[in-house]
This record gives sequence, structure tokens and C-alpha cells, in this order.
Amino acid sequence: MDLNFTPEEEAFRAEVQAFLKERLPQRIAHKVKAGQRLTKADQDEWHAILNERGWYANHWPQAWGGPGWTPVQKFIFDHECALAGGPRIVPFGVNMLGPVLIKYGNEAQKRYWLPRILSGEDWWCQGYSEPGAGSDLASLKTTAVRQGDHYIVNGQKTWTTQGQHANMIFCLVRTDREAKPQEGISFLLVDMQSPGVAAPDPHARRRPRSQRSVLHRRESTGRKPGG
Repeated sequence: MDLNFTPEEEAFRAEVQAFLKERLPQRIAHKVKAGQRLTKADQDEWHAILNERGWYANHWPQAWGGPGWTPVQKFIFDHECALAGGPRIVPFGVNMLGPVLIKYGNEAQKRYWLPRILSGEDWWCQGYSEPGAGSDLASLKTTAVRQGDHYIVNGQKTWTTQGQHANMIFCLVRTDREAKPQEGISFLLVDMQSPGVAAPDPHARRRPRSQRSVLHRRESTGRKPGG
């Protein structure tokens, strides 16, 4: 088995290195290498640079804006970014929601939401964990009741990393309280500006801002991909 990179892969590495040398802002690379916190503006700037090149959603299919890279190309890109001090991509929209929409969303949902992830128009956070339910989804308490074209959501979410910046949140909610605890759970997209959505002061003490945002929602509306 030959584990060396092919000539084509080495050419791609050189292309990535040249791109990073030319386009990666050095003040951002310095922050990354020094372990300093990036601002939302820093992350938005790097997002826009990658998206302009077509490299932001590098694991998406070309039909939806991805570059069509192989796993080796993705490895080379990530490795070179790490060496150069490129920021890690904020994963929630592009890595966690995008692939779900591509696989399970209907055409209208994909055409609406995926371009907004690529452009950065929407900043997403995750709504999985709750004060009494982490990885144990059987303990999920947040509920959603369908009313017409929307869901009324009641509950609380925590560990909504970078939720202080988000305008959208994807949530796991209980839509069937008669089913066994491990079932009857749905995946909703919720506008953070919906009536009833509240988030705590992001400058609260004791926990890092990226980890302490807790969302309380009452009478909030949400939409379900594919439904």
C-alpha cells in the first residue's frame, strides 16, 4: 500500500498553501496560534474568504455549493489550515445542519436554507442539551405542538455554543409524548427572533461565553425539515 500523496494531491497542497499565504489575514492567524478568542467579525471574515473561493462547505456535494473534494483533499486542506493558523470553521450550520437538509430536506427547504448557510446570512447554534437531558435523549423535555404551518415550542436548551451570536437554532424537541421516550422526537429550525425566545446576558460570569448561553422558549414557532 502506497501512502504517499499523488502528484495531483501534492499540487493541490501547493494550491492550498498559496491560498492561505495570500488570503488568510495574519491578525486572525496570530490569534489562532496564540490561543486567543476570535470575535464574530473574525469568524465572519474567514467564512466569507472561504466561501468566495468555494471552499467553505468542502464536504457538500457540488450541486449544493461544495467543491467536490475527495477525503484526501479535505485532509490536506484541514492540515494546511492548522499549520497556517486558519480558524476552525464554526460547525453548526455548515457541518451539522447542512448535511441533514441535503439528505432529508425538501427542495424548497434546500434552496432556501443552504445558500443562507454558505453566505453567512444565518448564524446557527444547536439546541440539543437541556438542564436535565444531555446525551440521554430519552430525558428530553422540550415539547413542540403543531398548530397549522408552525410548531409551538416550550422548553429550555443549554450548551448552545456561540448562541449569543446566532439568529437561528436547530432543536431536538418532543412532538409525540405518547411514544416511548427514545422516539417521538423531531428536529426543528427555530428563528431566534420568534416571540417567546429569550437568551441570558452573554456577559454573565463564571462560564465561557461560548458555552453558557441557555435558551428559554415559550410559545415559540419552529419549522421541521422535510415536513
